[in-house]
Order: sequence, then structure tokens, then C-alpha cells
Amino acid sequence: MIEVKDIVKTFEGTVVLDHVSTTMLDGKVNMIIGQSGSGKTVLMKSLIGLYPPDSGQILYDGLDITNLKEKQLRQLHREVGMLFQGAALFDSLTVLENVLYPLEMFSDQSDDAMMERARYCLEHVNIPERAYHLMPSEISGGMQKRVAIARAIVMKPKYLFCDEPNSGLDPRTSLVIDRLIHDLTEELGVCTIVNSHDMNSIMEIGDNIVFLKNGKKEWQGSKDTIFDAHSEALDEFVFASNLFRKVKESQRIKQA
Repeated sequence: MIEVKDIVKTFEGTVVLDHVSTTMLDGKVNMIIGQSGSGKTVLMKSLIGLYPPDSGQILYDGLDITNLKEKQLRQLHREVGMLFQGAALFDSLTVLENVLYPLEMFSDQSDDAMMERARYCLEHVNIPERAYHLMPSEISGGMQKRVAIARAIVMKPKYLFCDEPNSGLDPRTSLVIDRLIHDLTEELGVCTIVNSHDMNSIMEIGDNIVFLKNGKKEWQGSKDTIFDAHSEALDEFVFASNLFRKVKESQRIKQA
């Protein structure tokens, strides 16, 4: 669990996060949503420790990371998995080598144990063995994201951060990635934090959603309570498209 307590972050006198407090839960997909400039990316980077807040606390299972020294923070980062927006696989390494990389850098396991772990993670995200020795340029965008997920979980992280995981993917492939992230989160019991503006993802896997506007937490809830949020700002963000306005109207009629 990650607890955020009244954090403030400014850049050159501009308040980007304004006394934000929230809780990210274990075994749940915790989503940070909001329009561009709302502060969601800064919040995620603050949670990771890249942007130390000016004030407030960020607690990883009770440990305040805002007071950690650089060496302690590096140690904590070994418990963190990252899924980057563009997959960020190494072009010069094969699929299998990409997943092995964190183990080779940070693990003291034997070569056989590392290989077994890497193959297990690739199997877990449904990468066929025939693709293990292909280069990233030789596989599809959806498969690249699945390989990136395998790499993100190979060190058995307690916390998993996903930055726009569906960026550049078609709707069908996006749904596959969403369900994979959700299933792995539940199965492994990790605290997953997803930065997203994709409404399909929000409605599909948003177990715990934090909505930011102008650096402030405007609303927090789940995909099941988002239709009854009674927040004008959230409605403007969520129901901007005709499709979701129709979905909300349908929900209203059912409840009438």
C-alpha cells in the first residue's frame, strides 16, 4: 500500500500538486486520471521518488520515502516494476534478453535460475517460445507491451507503475493489455498504479481511481461509482464523448 499525505509540489513558483492525499491499495489497479496539465504525471513521478514533494509524506507500507537517502531509495526501487509508455525495450536485445536484463543487473541468482524466471514471466504474459529470440522490431506493438510487462514483473515487485500502458495500441489490443495488468495485479497482489486518460481502460480496470484537476484531488472512487460521482469536473472529463454520455444516460434510466 502507498499512502500519500498532503503533498505539495511546485515548479518555479507554480503549484502543480496542491495538498493531495490518497491511498493506493494492494491487489488493486489504482488509476490516476485527469486532463493534460492536471498534475497526474507529476503525481506518478513523485510516488516513484523522481520528484520529491516540497511538503507532505509518501509512505510505502509505512516507510516515508521523502526522508530516504539516495542509497535507500535505490534499494526500494528494486521492489518497483515499471511499464513505460512506449514499452522501452532495448532494440539490441532479443525478447528473452530484455526480460533477463533486470535479473542480470540486480539479482545474484544463478544463470539457470534467472533463465527459469525470465521464461516463466514470458509464459505468464502469453509470449510463445518461438518469439523469445526475436528482436523487438520483429514483433507487434501489443506483443512488445506484453514483453515489457514480463520485464516489469521479473524481479517480483511489490509495486507496479504503468505510464499510459495502452498508448499507440488499437482498441482490441488495449483491452488485452488492460485485462493482463488487472489479472496480474490480483494474482500477484501488487500495488499497481496506472497513469491514463483512456476512458475504456478506466471503465474496464479502474478498481481505485484518483481524478485530479488543476493539481487537486477532485474525486476518488471506482469504475462502479464513477457514474454517481456528482462532480461536474469529473463528468466533463469522463463523459466528453457521445458514447459515454449515452452510457451514463442508460445507467440513469436503469436506476430510475
